[in-house]
Amino acid sequence: MELFFNPFDNLLCILLGISFTVWVTLLLVFIIVPAIFGVSFGIRRLYMKTLLKIFEVRARCLSIYFSLLVNELTIIAKEPTSLEEEIKEIRRSGSNKDLDSASEFEMSDIFYFARRGVESIMDDEVTKRFSAEELESWNLLTRSNNNFHYISLRLTVLWGLGLLIRYGILLPLRVTLAFTGVSLLVFLTSLIGLLQNGRMKNVLSEKVHLMCYRICVRALTAIITYHDSENKPKNGGICVANHTSPIDVIILASDGCYAMVGQIHGGLMGLIQRAMVKACPHIWFERSEVKDRHLVAKRLSNHIQDKSKLPILIFPEGTCINNTSVMMFKKGSFDIGATVYPVAIKYDPRFGDAFWNSSKFGMVSYLLRMMSSWAIVCSVWYLPPMSREEGEDAVQFANRVKSAIARKGGLVDLLWDGGLKREKVKDTFKEEQQKLYSKMLVGTQEDRSRS
Repeated sequence: MELFFNPFDNLLCILLGISFTVWVTLLLVFIIVPAIFGVSFGIRRLYMKTLLKIFEVRARCLSIYFSLLVNELTIIAKEPTSLEEEIKEIRRSGSNKDLDSASEFEMSDIFYFARRGVESIMDDEVTKRFSAEELESWNLLTRSNNNFHYISLRLTVLWGLGLLIRYGILLPLRVTLAFTGVSLLVFLTSLIGLLQNGRMKNVLSEKVHLMCYRICVRALTAIITYHDSENKPKNGGICVANHTSPIDVIILASDGCYAMVGQIHGGLMGLIQRAMVKACPHIWFERSEVKDRHLVAKRLSNHIQDKSKLPILIFPEGTCINNTSVMMFKKGSFDIGATVYPVAIKYDPRFGDAFWNSSKFGMVSYLLRMMSSWAIVCSVWYLPPMSREEGEDAVQFANRVKSAIARKGGLVDLLWDGGLKREKVKDTFKEEQQKLYSKMLVGTQEDRSRS
């Protein structure tokens, strides 16, 4: 049987072969090789500056709209006052009696608690930390606002062009880079795991981890600015940072190697964990072990006592916050006597919202949103190491570290527990207000008795 070849098919195969060769060459020259040596050609920063100019044009189009919107808003400013002062003010305005001769309880006191309840509902400083950060102006993503691209034809065209670039060019490139980075991480760490423990294995492990994480950073088009690198965490210490997203790990690990702490997973994540632990002593826990605080503390303590092991990376908040604040730090990592290296991470939401709302998005859909954003732009500050002071307990130490991170990153320092994201308010918080009110009444009665 005689075979006939269509010249068009041959030409198509040649073009596909050339395209694939060019693609792989560009990938090696501009992504993988720079990731190995930790260098950058400045393409991402040029891209960021271009985006900023485009956003400036867009901002001028929306300036009139926003000025009208802001004029319609009513901003309520309230100076902080104590419970006793506010209740006294309510009693004065509602009664002509002398405050000192008032009864132990007045019906008007109820209005204080009712008002505070309404204020908490209208301006809840906890719940709003678990939703996307509000932008001052639109960043041409409908996930930020689903209506702005209808305001004018120019904005509609600009939004449509951005949609084509993000999903037609950037997303395929980023998925390819992410697949390359993860595949290299699993393959190379598995190979390094076959080597005997020693200096050579540690050096190769660090080089491989840095290279693969830097490739993953490029898969997000992440532009990261590191400050005060002389304070970078050292072996035998614990690195603690505020937590916004699972990619916090990649952001930090692309500038230095860490021992990760976490629960053992199945599937792809489990495969990555098993490969990583062969090359580097990460700390993985079984599901049944996670709630055993003594076991967790012992594993962490044993790790930091070996000064040859990498610093441990921990996010003490225990959940993702929307990068506007820092919430309560769990005291476990501050109770084992290790040197703590605080790190503050602040994302720029204009290019893409890095916050992971785990109650709304799964991991895969979240990563796709990240890869279809304009970029991930953030700043990382390494703070001087901190140690527990004499007479200071673990909670006080944790709060001191948290406050330092909040100040450096320009974040709001909150005392609330991030666990409120999924749990109800503890009764102890309600009882605290009851104790304050009771103390005020009892104190007033004692003062009258003395007089």
